[in-house]
Amino acid sequence: MTTSLLPPSTPTGLLIGGEWSPGRARLPVVDPATLETLAEVADADVGDGLDAVSSARDAFEPWAATRPRARAEILRNAFEIMTAEIEDCARLIVLENGKAWNDAIGEATYAAEFFRWFSEEAVRVAGGFRESPGGDKTIITDHVAAGVAYLITPWNFPAAMATRKLAPALAAGCTTVLKPAEQTPLTALWVGEVLRRAGAPAGTVNIVTTSQPGPVSEAILADRRVATLSFTGSTPIGKLLLAQTAQRVLTSSMELGGNAPFLVLEGADVDEAVAGAMVAKMRNGGAACTAANRFYVHESLAEAFTGRFRAELAAMAVGPGIDRANDLGAMVSLDERDKIVGLLEQAEQDGGRLDPVGEVPEHGAFIAPHMVHDVAHGSTLTRQEVFGPVIPVVTFDDQDTAIEMANDTEYGLISYVYGRDKGVGIQVGRRLRAGMVAIDRGVLSDAAAPFGGMKESGLGREGGFHGIHEFLETRYLGVTW
Repeated sequence: MTTSLLPPSTPTGLLIGGEWSPGRARLPVVDPATLETLAEVADADVGDGLDAVSSARDAFEPWAATRPRARAEILRNAFEIMTAEIEDCARLIVLENGKAWNDAIGEATYAAEFFRWFSEEAVRVAGGFRESPGGDKTIITDHVAAGVAYLITPWNFPAAMATRKLAPALAAGCTTVLKPAEQTPLTALWVGEVLRRAGAPAGTVNIVTTSQPGPVSEAILADRRVATLSFTGSTPIGKLLLAQTAQRVLTSSMELGGNAPFLVLEGADVDEAVAGAMVAKMRNGGAACTAANRFYVHESLAEAFTGRFRAELAAMAVGPGIDRANDLGAMVSLDERDKIVGLLEQAEQDGGRLDPVGEVPEHGAFIAPHMVHDVAHGSTLTRQEVFGPVIPVVTFDDQDTAIEMANDTEYGLISYVYGRDKGVGIQVGRRLRAGMVAIDRGVLSDAAAPFGGMKESGLGREGGFHGIHEFLETRYLGVTW
């Protein structure tokens, strides 16, 4: 046990009704860089999950009736606390997730921004007031909090995914039950303590960590006191959850998988494209739904692009993220690393040429960056989300063909385009079937922008002006004056 590495304010219990409970069982949390146990957290069962729902339901009406400004000030307090203690948050992310320090600081800063953004949105939910076309009544619309919100977050961004759901739900007047991924519960628990210290009333934020996500979630979603679900994770799990929510016609927002194309068009600036590709692919070690997953490069630029990209990869230092000199940390677990190794083996069977770059520590869940050359569109690496530092390169000689290949997927979360100028980038971007398009940029996420995808990449939007509305119901009042 290496609990001494954790910030002193890190809880390890269940947050239910404003109090930390030790639970009836314990769940080990492992540092993927050392494979040592960091801590043990409470391992919730179905009963604990339903207790959290009870707590949230009891707190709902008083919280929904709280003045928007008061809700906003609590979220702003959370932003201030989190910002002041940003390195504590980053340390937790590094220790339980494995990512590099700079990636962890970036995530923690981004996560805090959701508290600030939705503190501002809490007081700006607009309604409507107009005369009906027939002139017989006045149409009034307003928005009311949906109720108890069940929030499920993944392991790859344990802070940002928690705040991206908690902040708008609380701003809208909902109360919450958060279930973080079992690999990375400590960061979410820390965020819960931040909200407690910021003044969130008992029961408004409940957190259950569990090694039984299926049974716990099934019981919570079947409970009629739960009003809405917000899930971030894989598309297959999202489909299972949608089948469960369909039984109650439960409103759901889903941020699911991605298979992002990165297009380098004829005439693009290779240096700029490589700089953007390094961010789009290597941020978070490639473990992001927004990560560039397949690279389509015009044949006239392919040699220069791959050569310079490889040189940038070779300059990366790989090792434990707690050492701030390292650029690439560990994958979240040995299983996740081995999954990537399996995809590389399949890529080689598909005819790809593997090109590993650099050395990695022998101990821990590390994997070297790999460029994969001679990749055919339609092969494994262009069909499956890798979630790791793997760069498959497909060449093309016709722009329309590149767009067709980019759109040839059931996913549609984000696409990246580098062209000879912004006009070309925008023209191509508008032909891509994705909810977000980054033009001459390697990163697009912003608390002030709507995040979400098309096709099997999800339902609804998080962040921006849209995010709070995932937790609101629209009400229509017809009035005859």
